[in-house]
Order: sequence, then structure tokens, then C-alpha cells
Amino acid sequence: MKNIHVSIRDQRLTLKDDETPVRTYPVSTSRFGIGTEQGSMKTPTGRFCVAKKIGGDMPGGTIFRSRVPVNPSEPLPSTEDLVMSRILWLDGLDEHNANTRDRFIYIHGTKHEDKVGNPHSCGCVRMRNADVIELFDLVDEGTPVVIEA
Repeated sequence: MKNIHVSIRDQRLTLKDDETPVRTYPVSTSRFGIGTEQGSMKTPTGRFCVAKKIGGDMPGGTIFRSRVPVNPSEPLPSTEDLVMSRILWLDGLDEHNANTRDRFIYIHGTKHEDKVGNPHSCGCVRMRNADVIELFDLVDEGTPVVIEA
């Protein structure tokens, strides 16, 4: 069974089939550290699952606002933390991270691909756009995810 493992220390995401690594990608977790507090912009740790996959029918580089693709004629969202290409929306499975879905913690693409590999996000797990598109196509909703320090 496929599962996703994110190492905050290594800024790496590994897709495994059972325990065998299938793909490894650099990621960017929160520049504000680790935590689960509402509004903290920190990356949560523990056990999760992919609750919802969003954007599979959209072209790479699509920008999302509130999980809806932004029409190219619309102004860009007023944030530096653009959610791009694909969204894997996470649901926390542990008591301490049960608010993860309500905090809108995703694995998603970014316009800051040059920062991937270093903590730079606002809580989410950012990936290069081509990498998140590849990962999106390799996993299903319900895929287990572990994020560890």
C-alpha cells in the first residue's frame, strides 16, 4: 500500500509502496516551525491521510484560491503563498492534529520553487509544480501520510 512520509528535518517527501521508497522529492515546510495551533502557520506532525485531491484536470501552474482555480483574467490572490498546480488536502488522524483539515493544510505546488528544500511555507508542504503533479497522479484519496520532525 502506498504511503507518504514527510521529514521536516530533511525537507524531503518520500512516497513509499509498503516500506519501499518509490519517489523522493524536496519540499518546503513552515518557516514558523512545527505546531498545530489554529492560525499559527506552523506545519503539523503526526498521522494524516489525503482527504481530498483537487486540480487533477487543470493545467500545471494553475493558481487556486480557496481550492477553486483562478480564472487567468482575474487578479492574483494577495498572498505570496500561492497554492498552485495540485492540492492534496490533509486530514489529521491524531488527537493533537485533528484540526488539520480546518487549518487548510495541503501538499501543493508553489511559485517559490527556488525555496523548495528549505523551510519557507506558511504551514503547508510545498513542492515543485512538476513534482506535485507527479505525486498527485501516484496517490489516491485516503493515502496515509506521516509528517515527522
